[in-house]
Amino acid sequence: MRPTLSTGPRRRATVLLATAALLAGGAAGCGSPDGPPSAAPSPSVSLDAGASASAPAGVIGVRDPWVKAADAGMTAAFGTLVNDGDTDVTVTGATTDVSPVELHEMAMRDGRMVMRAKQGGILVRARSSHALEPGGDHLMLMDLRQPVRAGDQVRFTLTLADGRTQTFTAVAKPFTGAQESYAPGHGAPGASAGPAS
Repeated sequence: MRPTLSTGPRRRATVLLATAALLAGGAAGCGSPDGPPSAAPSPSVSLDAGASASAPAGVIGVRDPWVKAADAGMTAAFGTLVNDGDTDVTVTGATTDVSPVELHEMAMRDGRMVMRAKQGGILVRARSSHALEPGGDHLMLMDLRQPVRAGDQVRFTLTLADGRTQTFTAVAKPFTGAQESYAPGHGAPGASAGPAS
């Protein structure tokens, strides 16, 4: 690899993101040391008709989006939210045709990792990125209306705090690192997720 002189914000964000991805692989809860699968190519981001490809201020990009393949029940979508703008952006909701969607996080409660709704949405600071990953923040598909099989393209619409929406398409991939079983009432604050037996 040849050296580069570029040390701009985008390069620093890429280096930080790569470091965070390596560290996140061992996270508890939804996480796994296996990391996300890499068999299928990552689909590109599609912005609303009102947004340009250059992502105007207040609009975020979605890098490497993917969904854990599942036949029924719940699954999750992951990727990296990228904000190249000068103002913070908050994602307050998400939708897809295959399932109701909630914004979720993993957090420590009474000494154990629990999955819960992310209150206030997902904040993506100006000129930074925010990972959606197993063991961390993610888009939770709550009750699949149809199977999501490896290779399927799943279209999502994000709702931002200012009312704008943005769409992206994620590819479904097999992933054995997040073998969760969900307690009744999952999605309520404090609901827990533990390893499947």
